[in-house]
Amino acid sequence: MIKIIVTDRENQVHELDAPTDMNLNLMELCKSYELPVKGTCGGMALCASCHVYVLSNHELSEPSDDEIAMLDSAFFVKGNSRLGCQIRLADELDGLSVQLAPESE
Repeated sequence: MIKIIVTDRENQVHELDAPTDMNLNLMELCKSYELPVKGTCGGMALCASCHVYVLSNHELSEPSDDEIAMLDSAFFVKGNSRLGCQIRLADELDGLSVQLAPESE
């Protein structure tokens, strides 16, 4: 188990216990804790409803072409934007801190 810190859209901080042996992604973890992450496309990098800002300095895998294309069309994108569905939970992400991006207008 690792800890993931998620700041929601009301600036409330949530410390989530995350298993690393189930091949979960960040979007699935947030949904399991009933945080307001839709994951409309089911984790296929097609909707940006799991858009987050990475706040910590963890080394993440490079975004795929699909993720980059989706972020290019998303609202409120910053240099630290990622799609939660594309961040696989692994031991090296212990302490990862993210903030949920604002919902699109």
